[in-house]
Amino acid sequence: MRIRIVDAFTDRPFGGNPAGVVLLEEFPDAEWLQQVAAEVNHAETAFAHPLPEGGEADWALRWFTPATEVDLCGHATLATAHVLHTTGAAGGPVRFSTRSGVLTATTHDDGSITLDFPTAPLTPIDVPEGLAAVLGAQPLSAHDTGPHTGDLLVELADEKAVLALAPDLKGLVEHSERGIIATARAENPSRGYDFVSRCFFPRVGIDEDPVTGSAHTALAPFWSERLGRTVLTGLQASARSGLVRTEVRGDRTLLSGRAVTVIDGELLAAPHST
Repeated sequence: MRIRIVDAFTDRPFGGNPAGVVLLEEFPDAEWLQQVAAEVNHAETAFAHPLPEGGEADWALRWFTPATEVDLCGHATLATAHVLHTTGAAGGPVRFSTRSGVLTATTHDDGSITLDFPTAPLTPIDVPEGLAAVLGAQPLSAHDTGPHTGDLLVELADEKAVLALAPDLKGLVEHSERGIIATARAENPSRGYDFVSRCFFPRVGIDEDPVTGSAHTALAPFWSERLGRTVLTGLQASARSGLVRTEVRGDRTLLSGRAVTVIDGELLAAPHST
């Protein structure tokens, strides 16, 4: 079967966040899916198969990190939609049946893709004791991002503080179900982005995620409230970096970006061989 590596939330190879994408006729056992994701060893590998016509969704979609299955992933959904569009496997908007409900991906004439995801329900909490020490910076505030992601979003003093982070990754594991989203207002919005972020997910086998679509379902409402605008652009300032355009529409958040296929190959280890 075919396996592709797609760089998501970027318009150039070797930028953004790489994801594995495997299209199947049906899902085999989870052990095989996990083994493939561990072999690919990117933040997530997406597995999808077509569903019968006439239902609420067109494709079933699951996401695996190298260590575990996750409930929500933006960049691998974008990557899957890109593969379906560029290979002709699907035309028009695609509805995915996932652990987080039905998610829609719409490909536009300019090649960009917009994802329709649930908005994270942010809950203000006290900054956890000991977090500043392992993060390497003192948060101004902290928010729980809800059940879909289980992250802790923390605001830092400025963009420079986010860029300078070198956290104790083992220490971060104790402070959230999935990971830590560190963010700050952009120092100079004329550069094309309104806020910056970095995301650390050592609990699920990802030390630092290059560009995290699901995190922007929390970042978008957080910064929309503070900046007074529903449409924003976020820069995830990892080594690979990437831009995510966000639009908050109540309990839904739209995430837009581009994707590039960089590897198209053959997966030889079929499910029956495990």
